[in-house]
Amino acid sequence: MERSMRVPFYVLAIFLLLSDPFAVINANSEGDALFAFRRAVKDPNNVLQSWDPTLVDPCTWFHVTCDDDKRVTRLDLGHAKLSGHLVPELGRLQRLQFLELYKNDLKGPIPKELGDLKNLVSLGLYQNNLTGSIPASLSNLSNIKFLRLNSNMLTGRIPRELTKLGNLKILDLSNNDLCGTFPTSGSFSKFSEQSFKNNTRLKGPELMGFVRYDTGESCK
Repeated sequence: MERSMRVPFYVLAIFLLLSDPFAVINANSEGDALFAFRRAVKDPNNVLQSWDPTLVDPCTWFHVTCDDDKRVTRLDLGHAKLSGHLVPELGRLQRLQFLELYKNDLKGPIPKELGDLKNLVSLGLYQNNLTGSIPASLSNLSNIKFLRLNSNMLTGRIPRELTKLGNLKILDLSNNDLCGTFPTSGSFSKFSEQSFKNNTRLKGPELMGFVRYDTGESCK
């Protein structure tokens, strides 16, 4: 009797596909994106062990949170001792609200594709070893409230496009190697110099109306 009650996996998969094919397609796409990240990192503590690409969707994976439509909304991997690099595929997680990868050993650039995460509320990449410039595409994150990129090795100028992030409440770009001046207009008008401290090549705030931002000096 008990044996007859079991539903074969392939029957369940067909049922899910027929009942909501778009949910399955989206789940598979997001699972592929997350698995691309898993392949790009080393995981000495096996915190990603449950990330099985053969599953119908990634919502059963540890450290992944989904909504009722089985779309990924949170990725919580702070202080997980991961090393490796970020991947552009993370930009496919269209409903992601929290991307928390702080206090790891991630290297390389911040992918410009993270600017496609239009629902993102918090981006926590602090205390890694990220290099390269801050992508101007992050200015597309219109819902973001917490942007923390501090304690990395980021270089270059602070994109002026970020000043249009009207919902931004917490900004921390400190302890990097940024250069030039930092913006004081738009949403940046409410942030103190604490948000930019310990960038030895930063010359201070931009003086609107007196000093042009782009002085022609090398800043990489």
